[in-house]
This record gives sequence, C-alpha cells and structure tokens, in this order.
Amino acid sequence: MHKLMMVALGAVAMSLAMPAAAQDIPLKGGDYWTVADVMIDDGHGADYADYLAGQYRKQMDWQISKGYIKSYKILNNVHKRAGEADLYLVTVFDHMPTNAESEARNAAANAYMATTDRAMEAGSGERAKYRHLGSSMLLQENVWRR
Repeated sequence: MHKLMMVALGAVAMSLAMPAAAQDIPLKGGDYWTVADVMIDDGHGADYADYLAGQYRKQMDWQISKGYIKSYKILNNVHKRAGEADLYLVTVFDHMPTNAESEARNAAANAYMATTDRAMEAGSGERAKYRHLGSSMLLQENVWRR
C-alpha cells in the first residue's frame, strides 16, 4: 500500500513539474448529442413521418426557441442492415439540465403542447404498435481548444 501511495505521489509530482503547455490537451468537451434508434414496421413509415412532422416537430422547434436545445436532426439509414434502425433522432444541446431545470422544462412543454405526462405516455404507447425504440446514446462532441 505504501509503495502504491509513493508511486501515485511521484506521478503527481512529475505532472506538476511539466510546463503548463505540455499538459494542455488540444481537445475539449463541446455540445452533447443524443442519438435514439428507431425501427418502424413495414407499412408504417408514413404514419411515423406524420407524427414527426406534427407533434415531434412542434415540440422540438419550441425547445430551440426556448434555448433548451441547439438543433435536432432526423437521419434516415439509407443502407440499413439487419438489426439496424430505420431512423436516428439526434438532438444537440450545450449542457445537461439540472433536475430542477428538467422539471421546469417539462411543465412548460406540457403547457405549450396542451398535454400531460400521462397523455404523452399514452401517445408513445400507441406509436409503439409500429415504432420500436432501440438504443439511445449520449455523446459529447470534441472541439479544438485553439
């Protein structure tokens, strides 16, 4: 245990002895991106496109207007392989909201959309008959420091 402590302290001392410029990493964290996989049953592409063009677009455009998100994209998997998603829903934002911010945003979104959490969940359940959610990723963009 003592040796491990000495090695750790030595590593810290060496890192402090290096010039500050040598410690800089040329990349830093930028915007966050969520990517959600969506699979759509055959014959229901238009049904889901109607949802995206209606309620989804209205809510996402409103979030941009409030500054909650920076942008969003709907990406089509053109050369889909077995087991892959049909669509990828991407949302870009600059920071993770606190719990309090999330609660306030949700209440404001429900008021704007004239809905409730229960109604939103029921709508998602109806879409689940033909739309299936796969994995979801949270990515952070790397941007150049200089």
